Amino acid sequence: MPKVYWENAEDIGILLDEKYPDVDPLTVRFTDLHKWIIELHDFADDPAKSNEGKLEAIQMAWHEEYKDRNS
Repeated sequence: MPKVYWENAEDIGILLDEKYPDVDPLTVRFTDLHKWIIELHDFADDPAKSNEGKLEAIQMAWHEEYKDRNS
């Protein structure tokens, strides 16, 4: 997979769903979400460039993947 950046919410959501398949994304605190994102092998952006809006978009993208897989 190519490198991902903060604006690639859907791609990051897929990566998180693959790495943490048993985690309900809506239970993850933003501090933990940020840590998990920057630890992704394919993440290549500046960790300081995140903000609440970007984290929320990623969390929602991950939640969509989670719902699709568990429905």
